[in-house]
Amino acid sequence: MAPKLSLTNLKSLSDKVAVPTYAREDLSAGILHFGVGNFHRAHQAMYLDRLFNEGRDHDWALVGAGVFAGEAKGRAVLEAQDWLTTLVEQEADRSEARVLGSMIDFIEPANGAAIIERMAQPDIRIVSLTITEGGYFLDSQDQFDPTHPAIQADAAAPSAPRTVFGMMIAGLRARRDAGMAPFTVMCCDNIPHNGAVTKNTLVGLARLSDPDFAAWIEGNVAFPNAMVDRITPATTDRERQIAAEEFGVEDGWPVFCEGFTQWVLEDDFPQGRPAFETVGAQFVDDVAPFELMKLRILNGGHATIAYPGGLMGIHYVHEAMAHPLIRAFLRKLEETEIVPMVPPVPGTDVSAYFDLIESRFSNPKIGDTVRRLCLDGSNRQPKFIVPVIRDAIAKGASIEGLALESALWCRYCAGMDDAGNRIEPNDPNWDRLVAVALEAKDRPAAWLEQATIYGSVGRDPRFSSAFEIWLGLLWSEGTVKVLERYLAA
Repeated sequence: MAPKLSLTNLKSLSDKVAVPTYAREDLSAGILHFGVGNFHRAHQAMYLDRLFNEGRDHDWALVGAGVFAGEAKGRAVLEAQDWLTTLVEQEADRSEARVLGSMIDFIEPANGAAIIERMAQPDIRIVSLTITEGGYFLDSQDQFDPTHPAIQADAAAPSAPRTVFGMMIAGLRARRDAGMAPFTVMCCDNIPHNGAVTKNTLVGLARLSDPDFAAWIEGNVAFPNAMVDRITPATTDRERQIAAEEFGVEDGWPVFCEGFTQWVLEDDFPQGRPAFETVGAQFVDDVAPFELMKLRILNGGHATIAYPGGLMGIHYVHEAMAHPLIRAFLRKLEETEIVPMVPPVPGTDVSAYFDLIESRFSNPKIGDTVRRLCLDGSNRQPKFIVPVIRDAIAKGASIEGLALESALWCRYCAGMDDAGNRIEPNDPNWDRLVAVALEAKDRPAAWLEQATIYGSVGRDPRFSSAFEIWLGLLWSEGTVKVLERYLAA
């Protein structure tokens, strides 16, 4: 029987698992992180673990935080493991496991007072976030939405905030009042200009209750932009079983990911930072070209294969990539409509980058699911697909494949696949999306009238016409026949 993951059992683990070369007692906190999920642990926590294993920056360990009571379940698993995580990197020809020890504490989720108090301590010099693309309270134009009920609630009761942003404001206020320098806010979510977006939301919320303090934040707090990339699926019993049987460790919440990882950041950390550049991160003057490339080619590519895969009843991403129609759809759409809308990236061959993405999607070991890629389309489509459509319309470029991708998402949201099987709810707005998708079966414009998603794009006659044609064909002919039509054109 595999030993349970814990500090006590580290020496008992199989030699197939690399363990920290540093001692837990040598670490001290430097970063408070909101959103302790799989991606954070496969990315930021992994880079810190690499640093600590090199014998440096031991005063930058992680303290976890979360604003939702539901995060307590994950916290309990990690607490029972002394905050340790087994990270398994999987490629077609290799698998490697490592125990990460870079987290040293995790505040009880939804305990706003405790989280604010911890942020107010001088050892916390960075507050970082992975709270998903939908966590930033943005409208259809990707601007801060001051009318959101959660924002209104925090603005009305700034001393008892319930959002990440309200808690950060309270933490910054406590630091200012105590004469301490503010922490740097480091966003690690897949959002264009993520540092600027985070700043706009934080300052926008502060302005609703205290304009003077909002101005202080704007002038004193750093928000470096960053691009982060690593395919990291959700943990299931499959991953727990592989960890136990192949690597000899019982981990209640292991993280499986691909071997590839990329982190590009702007170097704007007034209170210091870990030396991430020594373990693979890249610091640049302007992240924008890198993040746009990733968001459009990788995240847009995920959306491209997700919905035909979901409608065809395909479970794993690598299985979708093995289907000749889906793979060909991805390549044609990327080469003819997505890649041309990606400006030049310093030191990067954008076409070769797509070739790498195609290979990464095809990884048979990663176990990423089509359902995960289909998740949360109402927040992801406006960030990964709609901006590409908008740029293509402005340039008079082709939008046929992009219109088909949108029609596939609409058809998926009708709640049944091509075989008539029920699609389980897969979006925070699922009930509304299903209702609109079913209305769009007879009146396609209903889908494009969702202004919070499409904005002015939905009113473009060329795009709306192509969308209507593709959606009608998806209902009458099915996904396979429609993909054959598109590829034959």
